[in-house]
Amino acid sequence: MSLRLGDAAPNFQAETTAGKIDFYEFLGDSWGILFSHPADYTPVCTTELGRTALLADEFRKRNVKVLALSVDPIVDHQNWIKDINETQHCDVNFPIIADEDRTVATLYDMIHPNASEKFTVRSLFIIGPDKKVKLFITYPASTGRNFHEVLRVIDSLQLTANYSVATPANWEAGQDVIVVPAVSTEDAIKKFPKGVNVVKPYLRFTPQPNI
Repeated sequence: MSLRLGDAAPNFQAETTAGKIDFYEFLGDSWGILFSHPADYTPVCTTELGRTALLADEFRKRNVKVLALSVDPIVDHQNWIKDINETQHCDVNFPIIADEDRTVATLYDMIHPNASEKFTVRSLFIIGPDKKVKLFITYPASTGRNFHEVLRVIDSLQLTANYSVATPANWEAGQDVIVVPAVSTEDAIKKFPKGVNVVKPYLRFTPQPNI
């Protein structure tokens, strides 16, 4: 069965470039990103892992741990990392799972047979500190992911987890947010001292509350 939003993220043990890990222990009380790539030594994947490495400080600021995966063996991962570091001018310092028996790929439904019977598609899962699935995105092998969008989504998830707000279309950190319908306008005015802009009774904006 495919995972759905709000489901518990399956725990697993796996061999990685940083040694054997238990997924839950690896996450601890952090947020997590688990993402798969079709194969080592492929061009799009090389740029994706490089971009992720270059954004390490951004993930760290958000208390997010990153874990990559493909079905290739550890030795391939370790040698490929040298290529990634060289060509993408980065330092890949997050673990990459060697999922040769496809255990993790099966748990997270990362292999889509109509796209490829052997390799994982570009799946990405954001896991909360409560070990629940907060978001998943799936791209085809030919399309590289936008990791700035991943950061934007994390900002939204972390904000909306702690405040009674939602984020509008194309929202970016620092912009106004939407008061959720469950909060009355009267209560919103008390709850959000920076002000509430009532466009419609159901559409009310307030400055981002955590800045």
